[in-house]
Amino acid sequence: MKRLASLTLQGLVAVLPVALTVYLLYWLLLSMETMAGTALRAILPNDWYFRGLGLLSGLVLLTVIGLLVNAYVVRHLLRFGDALLSSIPVVKSVHGAIQDVLRAFSIANKQQADSVVLVRINDDMRLLGFITSREPGKRLHGAVEESVVGVYLPMSYQLGGYTVYIPEDQLETVDLSVEEAMRIAVTGGIQSPKER
Repeated sequence: MKRLASLTLQGLVAVLPVALTVYLLYWLLLSMETMAGTALRAILPNDWYFRGLGLLSGLVLLTVIGLLVNAYVVRHLLRFGDALLSSIPVVKSVHGAIQDVLRAFSIANKQQADSVVLVRINDDMRLLGFITSREPGKRLHGAVEESVVGVYLPMSYQLGGYTVYIPEDQLETVDLSVEEAMRIAVTGGIQSPKER
């Protein structure tokens, strides 16, 4: 019976990451098809619409929006929209949080290799962290007297972590990409067979 339970668990561990990834991708594409398809069916004649047109038009629309964001007039309008949303009491908290999360992902793709560090706690202990700001003192308005670096310390198995401000001489650079380091931090250091 223990052998059967062990085999079932091994099968689950093998299948679950792939199944969840495929399902999430399917859900995302289906949601895009449903939303854009509903709008297209309201605009186009019935015989013009075919399954997948919503998804295709959604992808084209996102690409066009990506191109327009670089235009001066659109950037000005987006800043105006941000300022408007940031002035509404409850909405500004939600809007700001979403912006910060998306900004973090876009910054993570642009960060250099030295942004992944080990924070030296004592001679025998290090914490894996990510440099978030090399000049946080300007934003902390004099609360920090010495020259410090902002470092995010993620917690394993959950979303969350701590941002600490420490002297740069307590950091050791690590030859890991942000993605590899985040995977190590989130899984508590458990490696998949292909990483060993």
